[in-house]
Amino acid sequence: MTQKQDGMNYAPQGKPNPVVKPGEFIFAAAALDHGHIQGMSKGLIEAGASMKWVFDPDRAKAEAFAAHFPGAALADSLEQILEDPAVRLVAGAAVPSERCALGLRVMDAGKDYFTDKTPFTSLEQLESARAKVRETGRKYMVYFSERLHVESAVYAGQLIHDGAIGRVLQVTGFGPHRLSAASRPDWFFRKAQYGGILCDIGSHQIEQFLYYTGSKDAQVLHSKIANYNHPEYPELEDYGDATLVGDNGATQYFRVDWFTPDGLRTWGDGRTFIIGTEGTIELRKYIDVARDSEGDHVFLVNKDGEQHFAVHGQIGYPFFGQLILDCLNRTENAMTQEHAFKAAELCLRAQEMAIRIS
Repeated sequence: MTQKQDGMNYAPQGKPNPVVKPGEFIFAAAALDHGHIQGMSKGLIEAGASMKWVFDPDRAKAEAFAAHFPGAALADSLEQILEDPAVRLVAGAAVPSERCALGLRVMDAGKDYFTDKTPFTSLEQLESARAKVRETGRKYMVYFSERLHVESAVYAGQLIHDGAIGRVLQVTGFGPHRLSAASRPDWFFRKAQYGGILCDIGSHQIEQFLYYTGSKDAQVLHSKIANYNHPEYPELEDYGDATLVGDNGATQYFRVDWFTPDGLRTWGDGRTFIIGTEGTIELRKYIDVARDSEGDHVFLVNKDGEQHFAVHGQIGYPFFGQLILDCLNRTENAMTQEHAFKAAELCLRAQEMAIRIS
């Protein structure tokens, strides 16, 4: 991880672990508005996928992106990608308000879709995607990078699955980000385009809650948003929090914000605390403040005592290989479609009902 990065170009480097042979799974990258497309593409390639095409209406942006992926050709249009029968999946990181429309076109073309979070900025978009999935049988998968592309978060899931802390009762998440306003595009500051802070970076937190607790559904009890310190960007929300309760009784509180101090060596001190009936887990995802600039620290306390696992470079990112195999075999091992849509729905509802603090 690079020092003081802003998160826009967060692209973890994993160990290659291909699940297919070269050329067996072809994908394209289209709509390069958010730097997360780098991580999405690298994850797929490390799992054995081959990038055939790159497209963005901004040719210079497409050329700069393609330079990182030798062998990928520049497409002249989105239609060129959609009409290519070799392409099985299209990965995109469009402006958030445009992600759904792109996904509908991709699925209509008979291809699976892999989008950056947040996948929608309105409940109407969500319902149109649900209908299109039913109509076409295609996948609308989401890059919830703060779980899928973070080794400590992956390992926490393994510990929970193995019963290390019993039944999960509560998840508390903190998702601070560095604003780096000068490097952000105009759409980042327009609420109709980015969707609001709970809809956007809050989606990571809600997805993790559903996953770690095994909840299939949840209710948003309370949520708040604010612009505390950026009057020059009146549509920006620089703070948000929410409280949820799952259909199995598990609860969540999370906070997201754009207040990472300039002195921190990475873009945000992301942490997750998980309480179970038989133990606790803490994740220090990106840094261990004032001690270790390397992230992926897992702290486990249960009947066996206190344990610290430094898992950076040890676990890998299984989601990407599972997604490739899911697309080939029409299975749902990487993530169920309903899980992706439910996380999206709940962040939209949290955003919709949020009290605005002035």
